Amino acid sequence: MHKFIAFLVCFGLATGVRAQSSSNLGQKSIVQLSLNENPYGPPAGVNQAIEKELKQLARYTGNEGAELVAAIAKREGVDPDQIIPGEILDQLGLYLGLKGGPGGEFIYSVPGYPVLVNAAARVGGRVVAVPLSDRKENDLIAIAGQINDRTQAIFLVNPHNPSGTVSDKQVFHAFLHEASKRALVIIDEAYLEFTDDFTGRTAITNLKQGDNVMVFRTFAKAYGLAGLSIGYAVASKPLVAYLQAQGLGNVHDLNRLSVIATLAAFRDSTFISRVNQAITAERAKWNTVLDKLGISHTNSQANFVYIDLQKPYEEVAARFTQQGIQIGRAFAPYNTWVRITIGLPEENVKAQAVVRQLWASK
Repeated sequence: MHKFIAFLVCFGLATGVRAQSSSNLGQKSIVQLSLNENPYGPPAGVNQAIEKELKQLARYTGNEGAELVAAIAKREGVDPDQIIPGEILDQLGLYLGLKGGPGGEFIYSVPGYPVLVNAAARVGGRVVAVPLSDRKENDLIAIAGQINDRTQAIFLVNPHNPSGTVSDKQVFHAFLHEASKRALVIIDEAYLEFTDDFTGRTAITNLKQGDNVMVFRTFAKAYGLAGLSIGYAVASKPLVAYLQAQGLGNVHDLNRLSVIATLAAFRDSTFISRVNQAITAERAKWNTVLDKLGISHTNSQANFVYIDLQKPYEEVAARFTQQGIQIGRAFAPYNTWVRITIGLPEENVKAQAVVRQLWASK
């Protein structure tokens, strides 16, 4: 057994050793490094909790939903009536788009994660796309310059997807404070658990100071629950009450197994720190390989790397597929850049070998 895998076993992070990391497409096993999943899987207690709960599948989610909201609120240091449970970004985009009426503007960074703004556009919202900065970070100055009386919301992902970059902490908090005076700012922190300073970077700080911000989190990434699709938003009490009155965030709409799994994950108080350590170590190895080869890459703080192989994406993706690896999709206009999820140590070594081959043939 790989020495690092043995280390992970000792610390309860080897549940993803990998039947779970591959999917069978025909006769070939494909290593999935495309969707930024946690290769180590959820805490061990999650599987046990799900197995125990299977006999309750005939029952709707009841008090368990309220228990989860209370647990989330305690972890965030806010009141339960500041929590909207569920993966609500699509619903939120639809609602804000309708509320703003035709032509209401939604600002976000491109390339980026467009689920909220795409939903708003389907009901008449106007998407205002702001290119990333030269460092492939959210260009906060340019975004601020796009805010006007028609702006319904600003949608930011921090760390950004697909670049993995984060903004300077002080600059980011100051931006949120000022921008939120003019429009609601929604921050997707799906990857924040993988960064060097979760507490210092979270926009929850701004929310607690009274700024007009909403923070979205998911259990699909660091918590290893991508297959159960559950997340939540944190916002001011008036905004949460208003959105819930429109039908968002009913705990009884949550998948029962998702709720039970998340509650079980919360009980492992050191799981996230162990995942952070494992991913950070593998990310550092990736950076060392890329720097030695002279390959441009972002300063990712997420569980993926974003690199420029100076070849068309289609050629790069095809080479990875030939070697049994699936990588992230293309993100225009960066058509020579690729996003590769950080997998298990041996998967990363395999992916790095493909990178070396591609770089040698450029």
